[in-house]
Amino acid sequence: MRKPRPFDSQYEAAGSLAERIAADGAYCVAAISAFNGDEARSADDVFLEQNARFQAHIADAAALDALQADLVFSLDRLTAEVSADLDSFRGLTLREKMAGWTSRQRMWRMYTERVREAPVIERLLDLLTKSDALAGLIAGQRASITERHRAAERGLVDIVEQRRRLVDSIDLARLKMKELNAKALTTQGRIGVYGNRAHWEQMEAERRALKAEAEQISAEEHEMRDDSQRRERFIGLFQSLVDSLNGRIAASNVLLRKLMIDVEERLIIYQAQVDTDRPGMKMRIKPELFPDIATPIRLFAKGMLVAQDLERRKSRADLEFAGRFPAYAEPPETSGAPLIDTARRSFRFSLPFLRS
Repeated sequence: MRKPRPFDSQYEAAGSLAERIAADGAYCVAAISAFNGDEARSADDVFLEQNARFQAHIADAAALDALQADLVFSLDRLTAEVSADLDSFRGLTLREKMAGWTSRQRMWRMYTERVREAPVIERLLDLLTKSDALAGLIAGQRASITERHRAAERGLVDIVEQRRRLVDSIDLARLKMKELNAKALTTQGRIGVYGNRAHWEQMEAERRALKAEAEQISAEEHEMRDDSQRRERFIGLFQSLVDSLNGRIAASNVLLRKLMIDVEERLIIYQAQVDTDRPGMKMRIKPELFPDIATPIRLFAKGMLVAQDLERRKSRADLEFAGRFPAYAEPPETSGAPLIDTARRSFRFSLPFLRS
């Protein structure tokens, strides 16, 4: 299993990379849109420059997706640590057991106070704050990627359509050349066979006119063929960008889906921790305080988050995450233990947080 790197430094690096990607992405989309503009430099020079910029942008984008995946993974591992700490609350300390020899009521009061004073609440709130920031980063990236993909794909479709029309024009030019050359050859064969000298000179003039027209069309066909080949070369480059953007949209969806389900898990853990009727604790989690993860928080506020349902959805989200980012795949667990044992013991607070 991979060990997560520090969240804050990773998040700062991801934010800086996202800013650079935004500028490079704007250049790439503008290059596609301006493809048919007047260009003073040769097509080879333009292609080499744009190819370098496009490939660097695609590589940076893949690196950003990997950074965001690492951040999602880091929060998941931190949640596992909190869950493990809460699991330790299932047992009584020696001091609490000794108090129970004389007063079971005092024993459970000491236990409850220990649980309440644990820093779990602050750790969970910190995880939710980081989740909100990360959700904002990923959602912002997805929105800009979607807009960029739409513009790049629209420009690419135009270029492909123009090349298709160009290929049709080339085919027509070749047919016309074949027809003119055939007529010129027929006329040449008639010279000296039919008519008088004046007639022959007239036919020769016609032959030369046919050949001249054929040569002119041939020159135009050659230019169109060069243009078609140039377009084909750039179409491959532009298509690689569109494919990359499409893949990034899918990756962003996977990241957000897992992150939001992980947020639900954190909220369920939080609910279990504050389920001792501490006044005002649930008020610390409101949609307006965490706007980018507001959807699961609204469910939390309405009491609509269910641990059993979450276990199934989290398992599916983890599989999608591992499929998109294989570096974070983990060996399957064999225990099949539930995320949270919701069966209460005789005392108020019992939380075996067994999770994968």
